[in-house]
Amino acid sequence: MPATKSLQDLFVHLLKDIYYAEKQILKALPKMAKKADSNELRKAFEHHLKETEGQVARLEQVFALCDLKPSGKTCHAIKGIIEEGEEDMKDAKAPDVLDAGMIADAQAVEHYEIARYGTMIAWAKQLGMKDAASLLQQTLDQEYNADRTLTKLAEGSLNRQAA
Repeated sequence: MPATKSLQDLFVHLLKDIYYAEKQILKALPKMAKKADSNELRKAFEHHLKETEGQVARLEQVFALCDLKPSGKTCHAIKGIIEEGEEDMKDAKAPDVLDAGMIADAQAVEHYEIARYGTMIAWAKQLGMKDAASLLQQTLDQEYNADRTLTKLAEGSLNRQAA
């Protein structure tokens, strides 16, 4: 990371980090939807794929508000979470176990995003970037909803089926 001299520098660093992360998530979600045994889980992944496309577009708007060209910086955290998820998908031998594992891995992604977006919103507000904060808040709301949907699916039936 280049020298970080200000909160603005930190904000841009996190913006590039989450942009990279969202682009990786765009690649992972179709694979997860294809592997899902549960129709409800497949639909949840497909729905969140569409949301993620909008999230990338909002991040591009935030870059524009910062007078920057959209670019990502390798996010080792999301790379690790996605790699673990890919391993879990290969290792699962029963469809119900695969679904339960994918929910757990998807929630790890959601929780990472929730943490990052929450921080970015606080920083954007501190920096007087109301429009950026508003765009990021829309995404944070979607991430919370995705997490709640995954929890409902897991607790509703998928974890029991895996057991």
